[in-house]
Amino acid sequence: MLYLRSLAFNFAFYVSLIVQMILWTPYYFLSPRHRAWFVPKFWSRTSLWLYRVIAGTKSDIAGTENLPEGSFILAPKHQSFWDAIAFFPYLKDPLYILKRELTWIPFFGWYIQKMRMIPVDRGSRSKALKAVTAATRAEMARNPRQLIIYPEGTRRAPGAEPAYKYGIVEIYTQLGLPVVPVAHVAGLYWPRRKFLRYPGTIRARFLPAIPPGLGKDEFMRRLISETEAACDALLVEASRQPNPPPLPPTAVKRLAELTSEAKWK
Repeated sequence: MLYLRSLAFNFAFYVSLIVQMILWTPYYFLSPRHRAWFVPKFWSRTSLWLYRVIAGTKSDIAGTENLPEGSFILAPKHQSFWDAIAFFPYLKDPLYILKRELTWIPFFGWYIQKMRMIPVDRGSRSKALKAVTAATRAEMARNPRQLIIYPEGTRRAPGAEPAYKYGIVEIYTQLGLPVVPVAHVAGLYWPRRKFLRYPGTIRARFLPAIPPGLGKDEFMRRLISETEAACDALLVEASRQPNPPPLPPTAVKRLAELTSEAKWK
């Protein structure tokens, strides 16, 4: 049954993406940008609805009271494709930094360009970071937007050792905006590079914002410690559910470490 439900969801997910992208095209491209956001946010909500109905996986996102007004940086853990689509319906005007090559894809690339995302040219990291920061600052000056950055860059398995990149520190320092960390363990239910979709409830939390103006080391320390502590709590909670999803080796190892730490307290 798990294989059939996973197959059905994956099929429905991609068919929905293609059909909606085509059907919404006239409205999307003829509408002002702030109204056109209805389309990707509607697609996100319908995708999570399909995920719940077909795969049996609910999404429980808490902490919306921690989202500031106006411009800020959202910094989610990156474990799954789920966290790429689940959060932007909660933001008024989200902004992504993404690979320039994505803008070349027919339809998808046109959708991206409509929303004035920030493309990055994968070359010299220092030059790319400076260019991205300047472009983001200019975009923020035009409209209050919410920049979504994955501090670890690539997807990592639940419970894996933190691997935060320094780029978010520079962007935080240069933009002078609050940062809202986001904790979740979606990778247990929608694993990276895997076909299966496990039933249950994905719990995510918008954590209290880290204010602007902190020193670089202090900011990074708070970002890592606050995010990882919340993810640990969600991992423990998920493992104690009546029918928990299969735990990857990284999660098993982290749970053992947490159990050992608790015994010594």
